[in-house]
Amino acid sequence: MDMIWRMVAIGPADHLRPALERLENQDPSPVLGCSLFEEDGPETVRFDVLFAEQPRLDEFLEALGIDEAQCEIAFGPLPEEDWVRLSLEGLKPVEAGRFVVYGAHDRESVPPGKTGIEIEAGPAFGTGHHGTTKGCLIACDRLADSQSPKRVLDLGCGTGVLAIAAALVWPQAEIVATDIDPEAIEETVVNVKKNKVEARIESFVADGFDDERLSDPYDLIFANILAGPLQQLAAELAQRLTPGGVAVLSGLLEHQIDAVEAAYRGAGLTPAGQELIDGWAILTVRAEGRATA
Repeated sequence: MDMIWRMVAIGPADHLRPALERLENQDPSPVLGCSLFEEDGPETVRFDVLFAEQPRLDEFLEALGIDEAQCEIAFGPLPEEDWVRLSLEGLKPVEAGRFVVYGAHDRESVPPGKTGIEIEAGPAFGTGHHGTTKGCLIACDRLADSQSPKRVLDLGCGTGVLAIAAALVWPQAEIVATDIDPEAIEETVVNVKKNKVEARIESFVADGFDDERLSDPYDLIFANILAGPLQQLAAELAQRLTPGGVAVLSGLLEHQIDAVEAAYRGAGLTPAGQELIDGWAILTVRAEGRATA
């Protein structure tokens, strides 16, 4: 890739967060990657988007509902060498509970007593910088003190970061990582080797639970996807949880909590906690029965 294009929009959070949601719901995605971070406080955010080729910016903004009058927008080409530098600068270590997610350039910066996970920037989702991934890692950290799952599923694994975290805190567990995107599985394979847990994690391409290898029940399921697919998969996910099993759900915004919770209540699961990080919700639900031991 010789050149990529970058758009940066800085504006009100309540205007740009819905734009991010619209973009993340597009399938296939029209972009290489995107991120949203607070800019001088929670009310103003920076929406950063990368393109593999020059887009029609006016059409892109219209499709996402971005009003140029409300935002400061910069757009232009970004040479490949600048993308590499940008990736490294942007991927500062992220601390989430006991975990620190870092790139190779920060390998020596993991504090003593923390569990490091090495993940590089790439096409797959899950470097820890997005609120959903960070929230799921925090949930994993909390569950490590109360759960001892024998089987763990990372559904929609992206980079495999949640599967790797599970392998590091539950050395006795069998762990499966799946994603609908073959590129994500390729990245997961690389990352599990990099973190020396390849013997513990089986990873393969799957669309939801549409694979016979996912027919056995799990004690813990991570599903960091989107609100729509989460609702569609509620019944199947509930069927895959053991009695007392736990699922950590993310990829939904605050206003989507009620609809997602309703879907999982309808599937027979009990809400067991929620957290908001950067406007994104992380829900924990539990199957009735004895706790997983």
